[in-house]
Amino acid sequence: MCTVCGCGDAKLEGHSHPHPHDHHHGHGHSHGHSHEHDHGHDHGDIHFGEGLAGVHVPGMSQTRIVQIERDILGHNDHLAAHNRQWLAEHGIFTLNLVSSPGSGKTTLLCRTVTEVAGRYPVSVIEGDQQTSFDADRIRATGAPALQVNTGKGCHLDAHMVQSALGRLKPADDSVLFIENVGNLVCPAAFDLGEAYKVAILSVTEGEDKPLKYPDMFHAAGMMILNKVDLLPYTDFDVERCIDYARRVNPDIVVLKLSARTGEGFDQWLAWIAEGRRRAAAMRVQ
Repeated sequence: MCTVCGCGDAKLEGHSHPHPHDHHHGHGHSHGHSHEHDHGHDHGDIHFGEGLAGVHVPGMSQTRIVQIERDILGHNDHLAAHNRQWLAEHGIFTLNLVSSPGSGKTTLLCRTVTEVAGRYPVSVIEGDQQTSFDADRIRATGAPALQVNTGKGCHLDAHMVQSALGRLKPADDSVLFIENVGNLVCPAAFDLGEAYKVAILSVTEGEDKPLKYPDMFHAAGMMILNKVDLLPYTDFDVERCIDYARRVNPDIVVLKLSARTGEGFDQWLAWIAEGRRRAAAMRVQ
């Protein structure tokens, strides 16, 4: 996971601040090669995630990795709790949209913002490593959006969101969408203070994604199967995918829709509206 990968600095538009991760080393991603020579022996699979920490970092013990992760995630969770309290006090229903690149989450977000325009206020925190392309697409719909560029970082964290909230100033009783960096690994571990993580999986990807990336689908409250209009042109097995997701997370809510055609969108919009209603009601109390 990202606590040991050497993320770089994150930058808000017009402002930079140190990435809050306190890394103690350089890059730690395990690379897809082995230093063992091939002498024609039996080739068993190699698992670098079987230790206490569930991750491999050359030159670092499993105990040390666990300690670093606890320190970083503990600090992040503390900030996330403050974010969640602030959002609750303002009745803001917040969704953290996560997916691999190309799932269609920005298209989904643009259509969602357009569909709810005039019903209630919406704002967006947009995460990417570089560029403001996606935030520009959101702004074109008329919704306020703030780009957060993470540099070498592969996820948003609670400190980045806290800084973005201070600048974006979302309205009371509104909906806030956080579009995370395209990545099904590291964002699973980092609470941002959201009400739900929403994992978006397109039917142009493999139906085995929930088993390949179980931490993300376990952390998500909802899985959206996007691009269902393309099902006639793929061999994607919808029921198998849902079964895999529920093996990882029996309580996950599943919606099937197309951000392009609008198929299935009424159910998605109704779910958001109900979440916003509950958040606003809690603020009143």
